[in-house]
Amino acid sequence: MLQKFYEENKIEVGLDEAGRGCLLGPVCVGSVILGDIEANPPPCEIKDSKKCSPKNRKILREYIENNSIAYNVQFISEKDIDQLNILHATIKGMHLCVDEITKQINIDTILVDGNYFPIYMDRDCEPIDHVCVPKGDNIYLNIAAASILAKEYRDEYIINLVQHNPQLENYAIQKNKGYGTKAHMDAIKKYGLTEWHRKSFKIQ
Repeated sequence: MLQKFYEENKIEVGLDEAGRGCLLGPVCVGSVILGDIEANPPPCEIKDSKKCSPKNRKILREYIENNSIAYNVQFISEKDIDQLNILHATIKGMHLCVDEITKQINIDTILVDGNYFPIYMDRDCEPIDHVCVPKGDNIYLNIAAASILAKEYRDEYIINLVQHNPQLENYAIQKNKGYGTKAHMDAIKKYGLTEWHRKSFKIQ
């Protein structure tokens, strides 16, 4: 069972992303402050999204949305990724998430999956404490919950993108979700890059 708190009696928001290593599409950042899961336990274990089955991720997404004190999800486009680079695009998404969370509730600590996060200043230009936690989605529930929302929202976005742009089926995007699988790379060699590919990733 993952830990609920980094520090007891503090309001902590967990942050994680999905799609950072993809060749196509946005990076998606999730942020979550879970509610009282002891009083209303989840239907299945909240854990790193990569360790959840698609069926359980879908179930947990609904649970997290309905049982969080606050949550938010942000997309940073492939164009922003090309302009900012993937690290700074991800940080932008994380800061936007905290912007929205702090409109709903005052927080004490930001728990970040990873090893880098620049200081976040609140509306009064006061810094909010943050803790970088490598592999945090395997340690803290709020980060794991954020990873589930990020993965679910991004996968949904990609599926809708393919439905509205069927040429992406040539790249098997509905299956690989934009990651650099062999089928995806072979299709790039054959058809070239689309407008949704991240040009700064030097794919060709």
